[in-house]
Amino acid sequence: MLELIKTQSRAPGECLIHIGDAEIVDLYPFLMEVTVDTAREAASEAVLKFETRRDLDGSWIVQDDDRIRPWKPLRIEAAFGDETEEVMRGYIRQIDVSFPEDTGGATVTLAVQDDSLALDRTARTEAWGAEGRTTDQAIVTDILSRNDLVPEGMPALGQTDLAVTQDDTDAAFLRKRAEVNGFELIYRRGAVYFGPRRLTAAPQATVKVYAGPDTTCLSFAVTDDGMKPDGVEYDVASAEGARTETRRLAPNLDALGPEPASSVAALDDGFVWKIRKEGESDAAKAETLAQEKANANAMKISGKGVLDGALYGHVLLTGLPVGVDGVGNRHSGIWYVDRVRHVFDTTGYRQEFELQRNAYGDNLPETGDPLARLRGVGT
Repeated sequence: MLELIKTQSRAPGECLIHIGDAEIVDLYPFLMEVTVDTAREAASEAVLKFETRRDLDGSWIVQDDDRIRPWKPLRIEAAFGDETEEVMRGYIRQIDVSFPEDTGGATVTLAVQDDSLALDRTARTEAWGAEGRTTDQAIVTDILSRNDLVPEGMPALGQTDLAVTQDDTDAAFLRKRAEVNGFELIYRRGAVYFGPRRLTAAPQATVKVYAGPDTTCLSFAVTDDGMKPDGVEYDVASAEGARTETRRLAPNLDALGPEPASSVAALDDGFVWKIRKEGESDAAKAETLAQEKANANAMKISGKGVLDGALYGHVLLTGLPVGVDGVGNRHSGIWYVDRVRHVFDTTGYRQEFELQRNAYGDNLPETGDPLARLRGVGT
């Protein structure tokens, strides 16, 4: 098997696979590559590719294994010495077996989706709030409970005084409720987060660029998009109902740095986009949708890069802040993790990430070592 996966002493960045409650140690020699795509606004998905061989009795080692079946629960972890961190968990959604002309090239590919897959099988028709108005918090709590999932913290209150009809699967309905509130919906480690961006949460381990022997980031690039507006305008019916009035909203997110990323200091003379009405007549709901657009546009700065997973020593999680150091006073600081692609293959473990930021300025805490940020200079 790949050198990154061993059954004895674990090297940094090894990939561990569990199907059901057991690690598939006997199948590691046939595992070729594992990729896991995680994102704030989509389900996490993984692809596991095995080579497969035929035994003397005519059976095939991988695809004839009883563990390789749709809907088997599967968990992927990264091991860093004696410590492990979960990358994702879910269910085997699809199995593809390829028998090319060369029998030595036969492969089995597993497509895996996070726990949202189990909530996406049955369409339901349900009138939430029909016997007394309800909230998004109550709806989410009930849906997670009936699907044997737990919330990550208390679900956000969301909209109140609700009477809404679900005519979809639980997974699709939860996604819609997240979207209308401008919330994130993240399935991770057996729990589900339903709430706003967690910009003020404790940052994850710092991504270090050009830090000499302390470097963990193999490459990093920044894009500063000047065509994202500072706010949005939208139309709502006036109190009299005979005409519409235009309202303007600025972002209301916490700044990830000391200098907000805006075209001008004041919104009154700023760069504003008018958003089209999207069928929402309720003024409060229209404001929620417009506010989320303003907040999304506030993330004018994007970063992307590649982490050496073994050197970083952690699984970078989406929907949480992370520090970036070594890219200058303007772009070093706290960022927000938008997407991460985890890749385990013959070259090791790497994490290809995409970040967002709505401010400039280095706001990382001091390391206590005055020479720490000079170690990579000239390298």
